[in-house]
Amino acid sequence: MNQAEAARSAMAEWLADEHELGSMPECLEQTQEFDLHDLHYYIFRYKPTRNHPDWLLGVAGGYEKDALDHCGHVFSEMEVYQEANAVDQAIALVEQVRAYCMREAAKQEEAAGIGPFAGFVLLREARWDPRKLAEDLRETWQIEIRELPDDPDQPLVAEVDGMTVAVSLMGAPVPDQEAERNAENNYLWPQAVERTKQHQAHLLVAVLGRDKTALSQASLYTKLAASCCRQDGVLGVYTTGTVYEPELYREVAEQMNEGELPIYDWVYLGLYRSEAGMCAYTYGLQAFGKREMEVLDSAASPQQLHDFLYALASYVLDQDVTLNDGETIGFSAEEKLPITCGPGRSLDQTMLQISYQPA
Repeated sequence: MNQAEAARSAMAEWLADEHELGSMPECLEQTQEFDLHDLHYYIFRYKPTRNHPDWLLGVAGGYEKDALDHCGHVFSEMEVYQEANAVDQAIALVEQVRAYCMREAAKQEEAAGIGPFAGFVLLREARWDPRKLAEDLRETWQIEIRELPDDPDQPLVAEVDGMTVAVSLMGAPVPDQEAERNAENNYLWPQAVERTKQHQAHLLVAVLGRDKTALSQASLYTKLAASCCRQDGVLGVYTTGTVYEPELYREVAEQMNEGELPIYDWVYLGLYRSEAGMCAYTYGLQAFGKREMEVLDSAASPQQLHDFLYALASYVLDQDVTLNDGETIGFSAEEKLPITCGPGRSLDQTMLQISYQPA
């Protein structure tokens, strides 16, 4: 069996599945071939029955060189086959499958305790320029994206440093007013809710790192999202539990060019007052495989609590430290702050409680 025959067999098997046609197509013909993302693909046209009025389009791949095993991109939307546009139709199908596989893999990584590194760039209208994004990535971060979608409605999917990046235009607001509700958390940007309410579309931005470290994935995701902020009509960046002002998000991201971690883009620092004092918490450490932290009922000022948690989150991520129940933490030889682990008051999850009071 050669590769083309293997592709035909894979296409026929996929179509015969009970969730698709439920039986082998009566007519199945390979028509064209193409290469995408260094893989080889085969285009098919088929008819479920000989009397079916239209030929339908399917694609099978991708294959490396002379390999007979495909990477899982065997698919059909059962759309009408168009000879003149068959390659464009097939590429759109492959990108659709790649984006789906990426989302599923991100869910698996999240279940394993890392990620997901994904978020939403809020747009005033459903329009973006993939070529401008590629130019901004090259200019600011020296990241090359060579294969761009011809149609902005198609997702951009590319490989960068062994990681998969994806940017997809969604022609509607983030569902269920989720972004608007979380914009209320940004106490540093008074216009956050008002600006967020204006968004009519969004870019879904995601990075999947497979065997890459959480820091590598987060860094690439932040570079990607920050570059998206240079698109026309960007209103905010919805990620890590709040909506960020685009210019500030980009400025923080560019700290990476100076060798610093963009902590403010990665970890939201929440503040609120209880009857017994000030409280603060982190939201974002869990994506790095770390427990979120909170300080409860402290006599510290909001600024003191903010600065303390910022320093602690920076230490945990920069030094890859795992804090445990029963330990102590401090930023001087004399400071020994107790750490306990238990149900969180600030978030509905197990958290590390740090007993912090100002000196």
